[in-house]
Amino acid sequence: MPNAASLDLLTHLRELLGEAHVLTEGDLSAYEQDWRKRTRGKALAVVRPSKTQEVAEVVKACAKAGVSIVPQGGNTGLVVGGIPDDTGTQVLLSLQRMNAVRAVDTDNLTLTVEAGCVLQNLQQAAEQAGFLFPLSLGAEGSCTIGGNLATNAGGTQVLRYGNARELCLGLEVVTAQGEVMHSLSGLRKDNTGYDLRNLMIGSEGTLGIITAATMKLYPMPAVSLTAWAAVPSVACAVKLLGLAHQHLGAGLTGFEMMGQFALRLVDKHYPHLRVPLWQDTPYCVLLENSDSESEAHARERFEHLLGLAFEDGCVSDAVVAESLSQARNLWHIRESITLAQAEEGLNIKHDISVPISSIPNFVEATDALLMREIPGIRLVNFGHLGDGNLHYNVQAPEHCDTKAFLRDNEDRVNTWVYQSVKRFGGSISAEHGVGSMKVDSLPDYKDPVALALMQHIKRALDPQGLLNPGRVVR
Repeated sequence: MPNAASLDLLTHLRELLGEAHVLTEGDLSAYEQDWRKRTRGKALAVVRPSKTQEVAEVVKACAKAGVSIVPQGGNTGLVVGGIPDDTGTQVLLSLQRMNAVRAVDTDNLTLTVEAGCVLQNLQQAAEQAGFLFPLSLGAEGSCTIGGNLATNAGGTQVLRYGNARELCLGLEVVTAQGEVMHSLSGLRKDNTGYDLRNLMIGSEGTLGIITAATMKLYPMPAVSLTAWAAVPSVACAVKLLGLAHQHLGAGLTGFEMMGQFALRLVDKHYPHLRVPLWQDTPYCVLLENSDSESEAHARERFEHLLGLAFEDGCVSDAVVAESLSQARNLWHIRESITLAQAEEGLNIKHDISVPISSIPNFVEATDALLMREIPGIRLVNFGHLGDGNLHYNVQAPEHCDTKAFLRDNEDRVNTWVYQSVKRFGGSISAEHGVGSMKVDSLPDYKDPVALALMQHIKRALDPQGLLNPGRVVR
């Protein structure tokens, strides 16, 4: 039962937001359980503000009461960074009602939206204005731009357009004290001091609560072509990437690598998708070429690239999508890997980055280590090879108790993978964030001076430690 101070806070929050938007009863699993259904917390209340000033007032009330706040967007995160703990003492602040498109500036090539705007809706708003918003990821139908920015999300087009940080020109942020930082101007040049925008992006709600953002728009390409290629090895995939950079230039917008077992899972659980070429090759690559001229020009360049790749031996077979529906199906296959993994059972996920030149050696060494230590282990290796980001996941051996497998092996598997990542000069988090799942590992793999500076910044901006505590830094 909440104590007297908590009850007073709940009364005040209801006065601020209305009874209907301060939730304490009923099924709150949509807010309290993480997307992977591995962890369930308990909130003192779920509060649902509709505007920035309401967020500010909620923060002020919680700060006065000494109650911590967990900001949440679409609750699609993979590192347990957006749900409350199990104490029943934290306020879960959902931004889903703040979902408006505030402005579209076609001359400045910007779009300003509230933090709770679903990514797919932002993409559609850009398209309706005749422009492209290129951030794209598997959860785009439910994730929100505030969460994308809070985790510095990447996705499938980072190679050409950059991750969420590169796509953002301005933020509106509520501080830990309940003040509002207004910085939505959309300027591409502003050298008036510290870059507070980029400080907030990737901070996972630990330094401030993002309530709105101004994002970059891009001209819509005349045409986008998609190809699916079979490659004999990771080294060949890296060689193909180099050829694609050389011959497609800025037209290369996507370059995804998928291991055979990852594709086998998609074929097993979603046979209607008809995964091409996967049975006879260790890896497949998905390439996207966007062209500002014409389909004929794009296809000519694509076919020239693949011809060179065949001659070089780094591609053994390939198909080029002949229609938009075929292209969408190929991308759907790639985006279904995570869902197919979930269908197969509990697994150990790693979102890592390694210098592209080191990826073949990293994969060879880490594969050998894990298969030696845990016979029968199944490796689900896929991801954004074009920017060095792999989802190097581990599936339990067939016909075993997956819960027991994770209980007995997750910590040591993580240690092996992270140590290998460190050995090859990589990062243990590329685009999913740190959350609570990696916060205890970070001191072992982060430069100690950099980590100390992060802790200093946290204490300076949130001296009470009330914004998403226990995430990113302790």
